Formats: sequence, C-alpha cells, structure tokens
Amino acid sequence: MNRRQFILAGISIGVAGALLKPDNNGAPYSSYFNKVNESLKNQGTYLPSMLVDLDILDSNIKALSAQLNNNVDYRIVAKSLPSSELLGYVMEQSSTNKLMVFHQPFLTKIAHDYPNSDVLMGKPMPVKAAQRFYQLQPKDSQFESNKQLQWLIDSKERLEQYLQLAKTVQQQLQINIELDVGLHRGGLQQANELDALLTIIDDNPQHLVFSGFMGYDPHVVKIPSIIKSVEQAFAESQDIYQSFINRLYKVSPQYKKQNLCFNGAGSPTIALHLNKTVANELSAGSCLVKPVDFDIPSLSAFKPAAYIATPVLKKMQGTTIPATEFAKDIFPLWDSNMEQTFFIYGGKWLAKYESPQGLQGNGLFGTSTNQEIVNGSNRVNLNIDDHVFLRPTQSEFVFLQFGSLLTLRNNQITSQWPILQQG
Repeated sequence: MNRRQFILAGISIGVAGALLKPDNNGAPYSSYFNKVNESLKNQGTYLPSMLVDLDILDSNIKALSAQLNNNVDYRIVAKSLPSSELLGYVMEQSSTNKLMVFHQPFLTKIAHDYPNSDVLMGKPMPVKAAQRFYQLQPKDSQFESNKQLQWLIDSKERLEQYLQLAKTVQQQLQINIELDVGLHRGGLQQANELDALLTIIDDNPQHLVFSGFMGYDPHVVKIPSIIKSVEQAFAESQDIYQSFINRLYKVSPQYKKQNLCFNGAGSPTIALHLNKTVANELSAGSCLVKPVDFDIPSLSAFKPAAYIATPVLKKMQGTTIPATEFAKDIFPLWDSNMEQTFFIYGGKWLAKYESPQGLQGNGLFGTSTNQEIVNGSNRVNLNIDDHVFLRPTQSEFVFLQFGSLLTLRNNQITSQWPILQQG
C-alpha cells in the first residue's frame, strides 16, 4: 500500500467511525416527568412503582368510546388492567359492567368485589380450575354464576368435561364457544364442528346453556401487507365469524330469538369494527394504558398512561466494567451516552426507558433484577433519589410485578390501588 492509499484508508476508517459513533441522546426530564418526579419525592414510597395517570386514562376511555358504534357493547379485558380498583374505575367511566377474565383467582376476586358484573372467560380454563372457582364461592355470594358467568369452550372434549362439572356442582353453566377466525390459536375452525357441541348443550338443558361466540382477531393487523391487507384480513375474519352464526341459526333456529353474546375484537383491531361488524360486543383493555407493544397505527388515538418509576440508588462518572477498569473514561469517548452510570432500585422489567431521555442499559455489565445499571450522557440531569421512568411493553404481566398502582391526577399522586394477586 502506497502513502496515498494509506491516507485514503485512514480517512475511510475515520469517516466510517464517525458515522457509526452513537449520537448523544441525553436530555433532562420533560416538564411532565419533572413534576411527577417531584411528586414521588414528596409523596412516593421510594420503591419501584407502577404509575397510572388517570387524566390520560380518561382521555383514552373517550377515544375508545368514539370507536364503538351504537350497536355494540364494550367488555373490559381484566388481564390488561389487573387491579380491582382500576377495573372498577374503568367500569364506571365507560358505563359497562362487562368484563373478560383470564385467571381463576382474578375471577374469584371479581365475583366478590363486583357481584353485579357480567363475566366472559377469555380463554378455556382447565375444568379443575373452573371447579375450584365453585369450591371457593361462598354460599351467600351475590354473584349468580349461572346468569353472570360464561365459560369459554374450544372443543367437544372440553364441553363434555364441563357437562360433568355442571352435574358435580349442581349448577347450570353458560357456555360460550371459541371460534378460530384466523388467529389459529384454538377454537372451532369449521362451522359444521358446531353441530356436535350444540347437540350436547341442547340435550342437557338443566346443566348447560348456549350463550354465544367469542372470536379474537389481533392477527388482522399483524399480517405482513405483502401477504394480505388489513382490510382483506379483517373481511375474511368477519366472514368466518358470520359462517358460524349462519350455521347456528340453521341448526338451531330457536337461538334467533335469544339475546346471545357475539364477542369480538381486542385492542389492536377494535377500530376496524366501527363501521361494520358481526359482533354485538367488543373487548379491549391494553389500549387504555397503551404499553409499548401497542404503538401501532390502529391505536394512534390513544396515549401512554402507565409508567414504571424507580429511584436512583447510585451515581458515578464514566462507565466502569469489571476487569476493564482502564476503559472507564474510554467508553464515553466512543459513546457519550456512557458518560454517567446510574444504578436503579430493581430492574430487568419488560419495559423501555422513557425519561430522562437517552438512558440505556449496558450489555457488557449485564442486567439485574436487584440493581440495574443504566447509562446516560452528561445531559441527563439525574441525581440520587430522583426517579427513572420506564414504559412497560405490556401491562398484563408487568403490572403483576408490583404490589400496587400509584394513581396520578394533575401529575400528583392521589391514591394507591392493590394489584390483583396471581393465586
């Protein structure tokens, strides 16, 4: 290599390095998080906390109401809002008593706390879990499960199990049948599969009552557009659903006169049902708090309402990695977002750093559920006892990692609501 080639190669490496060098993404708190941080420092627990902003939640409830036509009811998905008080708040604000429940301990708690609720199970429960619900029901319970609870059934075999359960507990069970409208996660796939289930139900009227269908369709907005458009996928899912309704009325025309539950949607697709849907009720929950995984075009009208807040325990200059102490001041030369190191209370949640802007994890140091390492540039104006804010990627699991929710109103802590317990 001659001198000219050497110089050109050096310039090329320098240009490439400059292009690859990370930008300084750091910034102080936004005005919103600055106010929330001060409220937490004055009134908080100084523990990792899940926050729900009721002002934003109210706005999201209004956005949801705007996406429901007059012919459908709204059913709240409880697993996405796993706090009894939070569910009660949303029920009141959205004027519905309908809940979709996915977990037996949650069902037991909800039946106790909201004895006037209307519950549809969101997944087929092992029959032993269903039996446990009846075993735990107090004899003086105001919740009338034979009228207010629909068990979801996905197959003839499971229906036969529930028939035996009904005989055992001497209760009439409402049966809602799961349909596979394109998600392929279970449920009936062909309309003629319905016949055998209807026969069992109609032959055992003292034990079983047919209450409707449930067809969950989140796949509609996730199919790559090169394969199928959202509009086409939605239309196909609706056609499948309608084929089951048609079959029902053909095989058992008496159901035309009954008020059945035809449940559909989910947060990702609820807006698609606005102008035309075969469903008479739609379910959603996550959109009301909008975690990261729900940053999708169909939910653009909704805003994030839930955040993790956790205190800063330690603050250091530079980034010191075990066995590479010599590079403490070298790392920041390459990545200015490593100019400071913070250790926070807890960590390793399914969440993304939200505020202050520009915080990042450190793959060299590793992760921790005890004291997570967080790097940031000198533009990040964080001190010990300030809070780092993260936005959960989902609500249903992440909420359960906290003992309670801290609610906000006007950027101030207003109350503490317990989280539903797993068991």
